Amino acid sequence: MTLADALGQELTTSYGVVVGEVDRTRWSEVAAVVRDQGYSFFDLLTAVDLEADGFEVLLRLWDPVRHEGVVLRTRCPRDDARVPTLTPLFAGAGWHERATAELFGVAFDGHDTARLLLPESFAGHPLRKEFVLAARVAKRWPGAKEPGESEADLATPSRRRPQPPGVPTGWGPP
Repeated sequence: MTLADALGQELTTSYGVVVGEVDRTRWSEVAAVVRDQGYSFFDLLTAVDLEADGFEVLLRLWDPVRHEGVVLRTRCPRDDARVPTLTPLFAGAGWHERATAELFGVAFDGHDTARLLLPESFAGHPLRKEFVLAARVAKRWPGAKEPGESEADLATPSRRRPQPPGVPTGWGPP
């Protein structure tokens, strides 16, 4: 039985890695099928902020015998950012789920994702695209140029300093 047969879908290949789209209601079920197909090494679980389209949760598994990997991905909307936990299938998923929950705000049903990396007093999810990195506004960029500037831009004697990428207009010190 091929992996596509086991998942019941066509698979794509990206950069030499097989990629499968999974409905989030079948997330743990499909991960178990893939594990049973030989992809037993848990490599990575993370998320990508797609802004208005919600979040994409990615799982990378590896087959140590055939030396090939598979990436499973699922989407969840911003207003209901949650997927089932994979900790019963992979013990190593615990750390990754906690980090993803803390940094992106994606919940994992069936797993208590206690704080892992940030202090308890920290508010927000720093890997979401709408999260403003205050340090980029408070401190000048340490290089000679801001990212994206050219040598010609430095020849101008006085210019308004551009806001760093992702900072809302008018936010931060003048």
